Amino acid sequence: QVQLVQSGGGLVQPGGSLTLSCVVSGFTSDNYYIGWFRTLPGKEREGVSCLSMRDGTIHYSDPSKGRFTVSRDNAKNTVYLQMNNLQPEDTAVYYCAADSGAAPNVRSHLRAICTLGPRTNYWGQGAQVTVSS
Repeated sequence: QVQLVQSGGGLVQPGGSLTLSCVVSGFTSDNYYIGWFRTLPGKEREGVSCLSMRDGTIHYSDPSKGRFTVSRDNAKNTVYLQMNNLQPEDTAVYYCAADSGAAPNVRSHLRAICTLGPRTNYWGQGAQVTVSS
């Protein structure tokens, strides 16, 4: 059974930083993808960044470019979302989600995950990030 367990989140002042973690279990190989998503108050879910665990290819959606960094530790089955220069408009519940299966073009598939969501229903429990002075 695939499980994603998140940690991190909290309250941070504008300009501050936070790192979220997502520990993944249940996959039998590294042929899966992790997406970070967020739900802003009163808005639809949006993709933040998506990563291939196998080869480390990363897609960043526009809101995260230049400020957020995704990384992975395959030995720990963990993906990190480091968020810098956080602003009040980044206040949201952040989720990690897993996608698996074949993808002829990894970059295109990562963009698709970040845009449409994962093909699976494997989600972390969410982490509230509040940016406020």
